[in-house]
Amino acid sequence: MKYNKIILAGGNGYLGGILAQYYRSLAAEIIILSRKPAPADGNIETIVWNGVAEGEWESTLEGADLLVNLCGKNVNCRYTEKNRQEIITSRINPTMLLGRVVAKMQRPPQLWINITSATIYRHAEDHAQDEEMGEIGYGFSIDVCRQWEQTFFETNTPHTRKIALRMGIVLGKRDGAFPRLLNLVKFGLGGRQGDGQQYVSWVHEQDAAKCTEWLMEHKELNGAINCTSPEAVKNTELMKLMRRAYGVPFGLPSPAWLLELGAMFIGTETELILKSRWVAPKRLVDAGYPFIFPKAEHAIKDIISIY
Repeated sequence: MKYNKIILAGGNGYLGGILAQYYRSLAAEIIILSRKPAPADGNIETIVWNGVAEGEWESTLEGADLLVNLCGKNVNCRYTEKNRQEIITSRINPTMLLGRVVAKMQRPPQLWINITSATIYRHAEDHAQDEEMGEIGYGFSIDVCRQWEQTFFETNTPHTRKIALRMGIVLGKRDGAFPRLLNLVKFGLGGRQGDGQQYVSWVHEQDAAKCTEWLMEHKELNGAINCTSPEAVKNTELMKLMRRAYGVPFGLPSPAWLLELGAMFIGTETELILKSRWVAPKRLVDAGYPFIFPKAEHAIKDIISIY
């Protein structure tokens, strides 16, 4: 095997499953730290933890090639005071805990990747936001990202390289944004959302997984790194590409006022749809990361082809 051990903290969700399957043939052990038990699946083992307290689980981190922290309550909810607090603590507490544990280990993980969010940047329709010149935005979701990354980088882990991977919207078949958008397309509702001019910074699930291995091999990289395709697309173009790939000739648009009503009904926030996230993966591109799917058209066709 190429790697000894991969640790996925909070890895029982969609992206954790993608990473586990990616490393299945590459690592001797893949350990998922989860609040819920699950049976072993070949070389993928689930260890129970609560994300708050130290315990027997911490010995599994010894000698790991990679630790990926995916912990965090789903932001696809209404931002009530209770939900806001849970969104923050579900990210901050596991990060602090992992920092304490890694700091005292004899053989700590070589690389620790915290999966954060590309939504940390401001609403941008004028130019792309990158790691060097990008402007941090304002509002609740941005405040969460700032606190999260500050906690991560303040942890003292001198023998473990750290990367905050600012993930864009992951596109894939099984979960996330793509199946939901495709359902709109299927029922003739796949037109633009709002004015359709907001940018969508996305990444194919295969690139989301592959770049973590690539970062393991490129030991000169650390700090904040954007994980998005080099080609962000406007919402209106994204929906057009999805309609074309699925063979649907039209899609009714959804104005902002209708989205707000719908968001209240299904318990989410329109920010997730209407904010313009125009993010550029400058550090990945400059370092030569070979994207599998740099173009939205090809990524969409690939995903739809396996439906």
